Amino acid sequence: MMVPTDVLTDSRVSRLVELALIEDIGMGDLTSDAILEDDDLGSAQLLCKEAGIIAGIDLAALVFRYCDHSITLIRALQDGSAAQAGTVIARLDGSAKGILRGERTALNFLQRMSGIATLTSRFVREVAGTRAKITDTRKTAPGLRIIDKLSVRLGGGENHRFGLDDMVLVKDNHIVAAGGIAQAVKRCRDYLAEGRFPAAIEVETKTLAEVDEALSCTGLKRIMLDNFPTDLMRKAVERIGGRVEVEASGSITLDNVRSVAQTGVDFISIGALTHSAKALDISLELTHTARPRAH
Repeated sequence: MMVPTDVLTDSRVSRLVELALIEDIGMGDLTSDAILEDDDLGSAQLLCKEAGIIAGIDLAALVFRYCDHSITLIRALQDGSAAQAGTVIARLDGSAKGILRGERTALNFLQRMSGIATLTSRFVREVAGTRAKITDTRKTAPGLRIIDKLSVRLGGGENHRFGLDDMVLVKDNHIVAAGGIAQAVKRCRDYLAEGRFPAAIEVETKTLAEVDEALSCTGLKRIMLDNFPTDLMRKAVERIGGRVEVEASGSITLDNVRSVAQTGVDFISIGALTHSAKALDISLELTHTARPRAH
C-alpha cells in the first residue's frame, strides 16, 4: 500500500500523470503557443476557494515538473493540511507556457483528491471518541485507485483492501456460488493453506443467522455487517463479543455514521468517500509574466 511520502516515487503515479497530460495537451496547447513565447517566464499561485483538507500538492508538483523542468513549486501547505477559503496552497515560478500546460491536469488531481480528503475528514470527526475507524472501499474511479486511497489517508481515514489480491472478502455472490457461508470460508481457508498466501478472511453477512454461521467458521479475521439497522447491528456486535473484528457497511451517511459507530463496530467502510466526494474548489491564478531581455 502506498503511503503519502511515496507519491513521487511510485511508478503507477508517474504513468498516471503522463497519461493525464497526454490526454489534455494532445499535439500542443494552441492558445498558450499563440500568445506566449517559449522562453516567457511566469509566476502563479494555487488558491483554495473553500474550506477543506488539501491533498495532491505533491502530485501537482510532479505534473508541473513534467510540463517544464524549470518550474518550481513552493508549498505554503503540506498534503493533509486544513485550509480556509482564500488560503494560498503553493506558489509557482518558471516557464509560463509550462505552468499553463499543467494547470488543468494539476487542478483536476488537486480538486478530486482534496474533495475526497475533505469528505473523509468529516466522517472521521463524526466518529471521534468511538472505537470505529473510517475506511474506504474499492469503489474508486478506474485507474485512480492509488490516488483515491491516498486521499482517504490524508483525510484521516484508513484503507480497506487495495485490490482483489489483498485479502479474502467473501461476499453474497461468493456465498451463493459456494452454497453457504461455511462452505465458502472452508474453500477459501483451504486455498490459502495450499498456496501459503498470508491473507486475512472477511465474510459479509446480512442477517443475525448469517452472523452465527460466520462465527461457526474458523480462521475468520472480520465479519462485515451489510446494511444492518443500528439496533440489529448492536445485537450482532454483542453476539460476536470481540472474537473477530466487526465492520459496518452500506447506506452510511454523515447523518447516521455516529449512531453506527456507537454500536461498537471496529470499522465503518464507506464507498461514498471515493465515488461521491465533491471536488474542492481550487484555482490557479497567474500573477506575473515576463519576457527575458534580449542580449
